[in-house]
Amino acid sequence: MAGCKKTSAGIASKASEVLRDGRSSARTKSIAGSALSQRQPKHSHKKK
Repeated sequence: MAGCKKTSAGIASKASEVLRDGRSSARTKSIAGSALSQRQPKHSHKKK
């Protein structure tokens, strides 16, 4: 992979909408899933 780019919050939000939309094609959902998989994970609060 060339670079370490992450999907922005706005794009991730749109991708989430696509995945929840029953009218989206399988190809569109595949692309949306790919975008979400490249999203920076939210910080988790781990107990020490």
